[in-house]
Amino acid sequence: MTSPEQFRTGERPDLLQALRQQRAFLRRTVDGLTDEQAALRSTVSELCLGGLIKHVALIEQTWLRFAVHGAEAMQAGQDDWADGFRMDDTLAALLDRYARVASATDELVATLDLDAAHPLPAAPWFEPGASWSVRRVLLHVIAETSQHAGHADILREAIDGAKTMG
Repeated sequence: MTSPEQFRTGERPDLLQALRQQRAFLRRTVDGLTDEQAALRSTVSELCLGGLIKHVALIEQTWLRFAVHGAEAMQAGQDDWADGFRMDDTLAALLDRYARVASATDELVATLDLDAAHPLPAAPWFEPGASWSVRRVLLHVIAETSQHAGHADILREAIDGAKTMG
């Protein structure tokens, strides 16, 4: 049995700290916004800040299901891809959901074997027959969160000039 003390140094806390930092950047982009501002498409893109929060929570939850159960689990509860970017709730509710997903991820990471791997689902953007370890899944979630935090920074700047990352 593993103890929490085993995960205070090394790779696992480093991965979680990197993910927490990117989550904080993303959350900071919506500080002080109304629901209307969070739903605003402030660039030529269809993206809005609330939709990005919703999407990143869904992506994190989906990839952690993969880390535990494999590709089949990624399909569970998956809506239309474009719907995953639509702000269909209040900003507070979306942030609360994201916090619950983040907490569940953080707890789960303490229990998972980072070397455990599953074959990726068949998709044109994945190498045929490739598998990802839990470690690789966490790196992917960090990259996704970071990329969308950058998108969110641009959207926020277009709304009110605020620069959350610069």
